[in-house]
Amino acid sequence: MQKLHFHFHFLLLSLCCCYVLALSWSQSQQFGNAKNYEGSSDLVDLDYHMGPVLASPINLYIIWYGRWNWKHQATIRDFTYSLSSSSSFPSVADWWRTVRLYTDQTGSNITGSIVLSGEFYDSRYSHGRYLSRLGIQSVIKNAVTSHPRGLPLDPHNGVYLVLSSNDVQVQDFCRAVCGFHYFTFPTIVGVTVPYAWVGYSGTQCPGMCAYPFAWSKYSGKPPPSTNGGNNIMGAPNGDAGVDGMISVIAHELAEMSSNPLVNAWYAGDDPTAPTEIADLCMGVYGSGGGGGYVGNVYKDSWGNGYNVNGVEGRRFLVQWVWNPVKRRCFGPNAID
Repeated sequence: MQKLHFHFHFLLLSLCCCYVLALSWSQSQQFGNAKNYEGSSDLVDLDYHMGPVLASPINLYIIWYGRWNWKHQATIRDFTYSLSSSSSFPSVADWWRTVRLYTDQTGSNITGSIVLSGEFYDSRYSHGRYLSRLGIQSVIKNAVTSHPRGLPLDPHNGVYLVLSSNDVQVQDFCRAVCGFHYFTFPTIVGVTVPYAWVGYSGTQCPGMCAYPFAWSKYSGKPPPSTNGGNNIMGAPNGDAGVDGMISVIAHELAEMSSNPLVNAWYAGDDPTAPTEIADLCMGVYGSGGGGGYVGNVYKDSWGNGYNVNGVEGRRFLVQWVWNPVKRRCFGPNAID
């Protein structure tokens, strides 16, 4: 067991924060009951708490934990490339422009430069097939200390994204969260850097973490693989699990950039239970969205849903985020 040289109460607070900085999907808070603010609202008390945002160019490092399908990896890579690359409107980069509206106390905006700067393949499951939340930091530690092909430890511009494969169980995955973000402890990793984790839900809980590409098992609707037909939305890149991951990754990157150390942009006065800029818009992908309806989105020639374009002709469906200027959830595919 790692020795954490933190005051006990600080560690307890930190772990509590880690539990709530997540894309959460409890049974009682499925999209049918989700609180969101697609319409303008003065009731949302989103405040700036004087902490830093990610204003410097971001070096994104992906850690592929477990055994991955190369096609799924290619889809995720193309999404990360799309964050800072030109594509036809409405694009992923256009979506990121809403995130960029957030500033720090110097007036510096969140960066528009996100570069995939390295990848690490942990295909031997260095920490087993079950990971605790705190164990994600040990996965990062392994990636930055492995030789000769480890990732650099980048305390100034680095952001680490841990992605777990379909056969890896993570604490609270599919029960309470689909992904989360936090920052590393120096006693484990060596420095404090922002990181996020997202799991592949295609086989474990597609109805929970790959919505709207799969029905919730509590919906009473048949899963996509059964006969009998249903009107589930098709995944634009052909896999509900990876297309669902894309939206969760977008969610976590937006919140990690605007609240990397849990002291910047969030609603509420309690940093252990913040509502962040993507939490406010969970389940909203287009105009009119909310209450179980994703909103007005596009359909390709096969009927697959998407709302933004990416590199290499890719299309993605990503949830909207809170626009601090318009004071409502917003995305580039908005019709108003």
